[in-house]
Amino acid sequence: MDLDKLKKQFLEYVEIEKGRSLKTVENYGRYLKKFLEFSEIKNPGQITDSLVRSYRLFLNRRGLKKQTQNYYLIALRNFLKYLARLEIESLPPERIELAKVGERQIDLISAEELQRLLESPEDSDIKSLRDRAILEMLFSTGLRLSELCGLNRDKVAGEFSVKGKGEKIRVVFLSERARQALKNYLEKRGDVEEALFVNLKNSQRLTPRSVERMVACYAVKAGISKKVTPHTLRHCFATDLLEAGADLRSVQALLGHSSITTTQIYTHVTDRQLKEAHRAFHDRKRK
Repeated sequence: MDLDKLKKQFLEYVEIEKGRSLKTVENYGRYLKKFLEFSEIKNPGQITDSLVRSYRLFLNRRGLKKQTQNYYLIALRNFLKYLARLEIESLPPERIELAKVGERQIDLISAEELQRLLESPEDSDIKSLRDRAILEMLFSTGLRLSELCGLNRDKVAGEFSVKGKGEKIRVVFLSERARQALKNYLEKRGDVEEALFVNLKNSQRLTPRSVERMVACYAVKAGISKKVTPHTLRHCFATDLLEAGADLRSVQALLGHSSITTTQIYTHVTDRQLKEAHRAFHDRKRK
């Protein structure tokens, strides 16, 4: 069968049968398009170990990070799994090995920097009230940026459900500060748009890029020299819970992680507690 036709069927399968988000489908389509443009092949039987190796060299020499290269390879591997499901002869998907990447590093800011960031929208105009509500909500809920921007004003209360990656539903909770910040903002809103956070010039739903720029701007205002993004506040949310004694499974559920392995990147914050426990309880019987 023609590869372009198979690619289209695969993307429909990912969207319908696998239930992936439109963003995931879009990314898979883009990654596979790059492979097909590079390979210039016409049928699945032409996908070989040698071709994949050449493709990996091509990706690497473009200067892409290892993790980014893996996104391309995962899309190709899942496409090959789809072909195998249809019993179409091609390269076995298990032949695609992902690049080894170092342990993921998370960007954090100190408690003092976080406090300055959350308080940086200090005026009482509608923009400052909106921005403070956004910052407080990001820290209070650990929402992903796309999840925050997709919220509607009639669906948000002290606790509410949100649809995350893989269409999974989870419950998130607002702190008292976040509830008050949101209340102050909504009382000042004069439009009837359903989106919770809107562009104040046209009342359209606020875009992720706009929120990224806003957070970066307030980070500068707060005197934070390192890069700060909305995801930084998600990291702060997770580490704040762990430092206060929350268990890893609870943090996993609150973040909406499918695997606890993903959540374990935050366990470094317990190093201080472990050191204190070792000092207090280890080798006490020896004189």
